[in-house]
Amino acid sequence: MVRCVDSITMTLNADQLILQALREDISSEDVSTNAVMPHAQLGEVELICKQDGVIAGMGVFARTFTLLDPSCEVRALCADGDRVCAGQKLAVLRGDIRVLLSGERVALNYLQRMSGIASYTRKIADLLEGTGTVLLDTRKTTPNCRIFEKYAVRVGGGRNHRYNLSDGVMLKDNHIGAAGGIAQAVQAARAYAPFVRKIEVEVESLAQVQEAIDAGADIIMLDNMSPDQMREAVRLIDGRAQTECSGNVSAENIESIAGIGVDFVSSGALTHSAPILDLSMKNLHPVTEESE
Repeated sequence: MVRCVDSITMTLNADQLILQALREDISSEDVSTNAVMPHAQLGEVELICKQDGVIAGMGVFARTFTLLDPSCEVRALCADGDRVCAGQKLAVLRGDIRVLLSGERVALNYLQRMSGIASYTRKIADLLEGTGTVLLDTRKTTPNCRIFEKYAVRVGGGRNHRYNLSDGVMLKDNHIGAAGGIAQAVQAARAYAPFVRKIEVEVESLAQVQEAIDAGADIIMLDNMSPDQMREAVRLIDGRAQTECSGNVSAENIESIAGIGVDFVSSGALTHSAPILDLSMKNLHPVTEESE
């Protein structure tokens, strides 16, 4: 089980993004809610799972409501990383009904998206289990949602590749073209980047694999190669660099890669193609002293 986003990370990084999402959804007021609920009224509502999957983002879900009203209470009945099933009650929320209604869509958007990514990641990670190959995500994330989506990948059993462009050196085809070749690109990166940074080079042919080896690359990414080409590349590299394969990797073709012997496999599909996990808030009702 993976613990939820910690409070420091939430405050420093997530709060402002959640608030932006709430401002997008409530530009001035929630007209529908204010029309039917003009005054504060304590209420409860349940969070229900509508399909099987892996839950991720319970802390973000709860935070959406407490940013609107700190007195809102979210009693979680599951934790990030738990496998959940259709019909399962995941949480009970108590607070001002106006807050529960106004925060519902934004909170569910985050939770459904993050849980969908965690569920899809778990599906692929399970297919790689026992192979020794580590599943990675990419930077192909929804703008302004990277912190949430990369966290969801970890919950699902994957690991994060570099978080952003400041996080590591990856020399792709256009970097290599700009520098004049693999050797020149690696040499320039060695001279510029801090010595603690590894240098990864993207290659598309066995000839480029040899160039990357000769240049002293730390990691060699095998981009859009066939399984046979990847096997030959791993043999050629022979442990002199770590290996990563990438390029249209999905649940449908991951088994053709498993067992080849690469150290890492990166998949943009984890974040750009994962379907949401269907969740819903149901059974909203007022709470009075008589009903408790």
